[in-house]
Amino acid sequence: MEQLSFIKMHGLGNDFVIIDGREQNPRLTPAALRAIGDRHRGVGYDQLVVLEPTDRADVFMRIHNSDGTEAEACGNATRCVAHLMMAELDQDAVVIETVAGLLKGSRMDNGNVMINMGTPKTGWQDIPLAREEDTLHIRMEAGPLSDPVGVNMGNPHIVFFVEDADAIDLETWGPVLEHDALLPAKANISVASLMKDGHIRLRVWERGVGITLACGSAACATIVAATRRGLADGAAILHLNGGPLDMALTPDGEVLMGGAVAYSFTGILDTSLLEGTM
Repeated sequence: MEQLSFIKMHGLGNDFVIIDGREQNPRLTPAALRAIGDRHRGVGYDQLVVLEPTDRADVFMRIHNSDGTEAEACGNATRCVAHLMMAELDQDAVVIETVAGLLKGSRMDNGNVMINMGTPKTGWQDIPLAREEDTLHIRMEAGPLSDPVGVNMGNPHIVFFVEDADAIDLETWGPVLEHDALLPAKANISVASLMKDGHIRLRVWERGVGITLACGSAACATIVAATRRGLADGAAILHLNGGPLDMALTPDGEVLMGGAVAYSFTGILDTSLLEGTM
């Protein structure tokens, strides 16, 4: 495979390698994805996105995790792609197709990017769970974590509300819960706590990635879970390790997520990375 150019971007530190595959799709193997994702020998990323052609939207984005698996959705990556496409098309709004469906992106007055992440699913089959459960109070626990809420935002999320999200050893309990037998497709694991000003502190263990500085779809799942639990009134600022996201539910129940995006650098992927040999 020939060398391949890429753009490195991030949303609140949630970082992405973005490849334009609209003319020639690189069709990266899991070994290549893991090699590129290696932060010591490759480029490093939380997710790698390949832009593909589509007749249904302005662009199709295919999302890969750094362990080589494919993800259905990624809110912060969608915001980065929306920013790229709005600049390319000289528009203030775009439509992006993902495996999870069509997502609308727009430029906010402050220069940030907002994505309508669509309508969440909360049925136990939708998460999915291995058995029938009340997704508002799932019977699941590990260490200090118990009684979570289940939400599907195009990908599966389990949200635990705790007294202090920063006090939870997420590096220990995140992978345990991600691989819980109740989660046949695994899941993103979030711990959230209410702040005095009505904001929400959020930390996330991303499925197939690990602890990340930010996770847009987890922020969406958390505002949905908090509203369902009566802990929020349908809008809040969520504070992740990488910074804040403005979250709100529309009257129709769709989830809006707004926040900053940034370029890091551009580069060329070496043939050894593309072959997965490093």
